[in-house]
Amino acid sequence: MSDEKHHVHGPDCDHDHDEQGEDIFIVTDENGVEHEMVMVYTFQSQEQAYAVLLDRNDPEADGVIFRVEEEDEDAFLVNIEDEAEWERVVTIYNEIVAQEGEE
Repeated sequence: MSDEKHHVHGPDCDHDHDEQGEDIFIVTDENGVEHEMVMVYTFQSQEQAYAVLLDRNDPEADGVIFRVEEEDEDAFLVNIEDEAEWERVVTIYNEIVAQEGEE
């Protein structure tokens, strides 16, 4: 995915949202193709927030995990560049998915 920051939409933001109440994010991949993404899950690791997004038009595609960074009162989705951080976050997310599958 691109190195751009992506605004995290909240219930009080003034951006357009889908009629179903989904927060839609436009994410550009490494090939310059834009994808409509929907935030489906958030979690914390080492006091850092992360968000999982799925392609709105391809729900069978793998989810994408972004780090959530705050700046003033805005939050942004940022690519995870550090390999150790990425491995840690993916491991945590896989554990969460496994636990929810058991319920």
